[in-house]
Amino acid sequence: MLNENHAFIIDFPELKLDIVQLNHDDPVFKAKLEEYHQLDYQIRELEVSGSPIDDNEMHDLKLKRMELKDSLYLQLTQHHGVRS
Repeated sequence: MLNENHAFIIDFPELKLDIVQLNHDDPVFKAKLEEYHQLDYQIRELEVSGSPIDDNEMHDLKLKRMELKDSLYLQLTQHHGVRS
């Protein structure tokens, strides 16, 4: 779906407390989360404007977003397991 917001709190509401805590306590997590959100915003803006970049570039941006999301999710679920 075009222009779909993939914010972590929207996608993983059950991990909201972990997201907030790691964002506050872990500067590496915070930087990666900010990078993820900026990349997601960039992709959504490109989709709305008709993707004024070629398909390979858009694919690379989406792949990077997916890799960041996977990495952040892994850290979140590990933190959640420790916290539970």
